[in-house]
Amino acid sequence: MSGDRRASWFKGVLDLLVLAALTDGESYGYEIAKTLDGAGFGQIKGGTLYPVLNRLEEAGLVAAEFRATEKGPGRRYYTLTDAGRATLAAQGALWREFDASVRAMLAKGGLR
Repeated sequence: MSGDRRASWFKGVLDLLVLAALTDGESYGYEIAKTLDGAGFGQIKGGTLYPVLNRLEEAGLVAAEFRATEKGPGRRYYTLTDAGRATLAAQGALWREFDASVRAMLAKGGLR
């Protein structure tokens, strides 16, 4: 194995991270991207983020509402639904278990 695998790890957990980014209330794409960047995940391009938001909306995990603005283009605001909160709780618990298992194996291999 070689190379940087962070991009594939990130892709595997991006849906969960987007749901987590909405726990404090509604937001729009650019703000969600800024939240994830501020959390250390780097800049997420719209071509990566918006398909995730659309998929989450289609699954009923987020609700979206378009709002016109006085200046500039309108924005789609996303809100976590009850189903989204339940999914975040369940999948977040599974991720934490997975993370603990990975950490345990790495520690066993001398990596702390």
